[in-house]
Amino acid sequence: MLKRYRLSRPVPLTLVPKLKRPPATGLFIAFEGVEGAGKGTQISMAEAHLRSLGLDVLVTREPGGTVAGEQIRELLLDPATGKLDARAEALLFAASRAQTVASVIRPALAEGKVVICDRYVDSSLAYQGWARGLGEPDVLSLNVWATQGLFPDMVILLHLEPELGMARSEDEPRDRMEQEGQQFLAKVADAYLKIAEEHPERFVVVDANRDPAAVFDSVREALERAVHERDDHHPTS
Repeated sequence: MLKRYRLSRPVPLTLVPKLKRPPATGLFIAFEGVEGAGKGTQISMAEAHLRSLGLDVLVTREPGGTVAGEQIRELLLDPATGKLDARAEALLFAASRAQTVASVIRPALAEGKVVICDRYVDSSLAYQGWARGLGEPDVLSLNVWATQGLFPDMVILLHLEPELGMARSEDEPRDRMEQEGQQFLAKVADAYLKIAEEHPERFVVVDANRDPAAVFDSVREALERAVHERDDHHPTS
């Protein structure tokens, strides 16, 4: 019989090994955080810094990153879409992710590039697994399948209390996720911290409630550590 997860009982996340990871010197970094945490600003600064080190950098985002992915993004985030079943929402995010991994991320890693992704699997674990109540095990299994087991070398979590993130925007909530409100985003923020606590080997938690330059000091330190670890594992001949 197929083993069924009992979602009523918390099951610690267990990540499978990186299946079919290209044997290249690429580096995969994901940025995570609630709305208003400043991911866009930090990713731009990270890209510029890594390029200044002479590295070949590719930046992509989720959902999106491909023609199909951008169409899925519009469907997922457009308030006109209305309420989606939580499973349908999780499947759409995974579909966009599968396309981006296959056509953008894996090829770039195989070429030895540094790939920076604005959101990745942990977004689905936090938003759909926790905040939507689907449970981590099922959402994780779905995304392991969608990505063929590809996980980032490092996840930089820009931690910000949701009320501060919402206060940073002077406009009304723009997309479906922002319109879910503070209680929903508080669940997301808590989920991120829980996942990071369970996986300190791949997470760096950065206090985002600071001046962007101060935040980037912490981000830069994490980036340079990841680059050095990559270089130690793949010394140049």
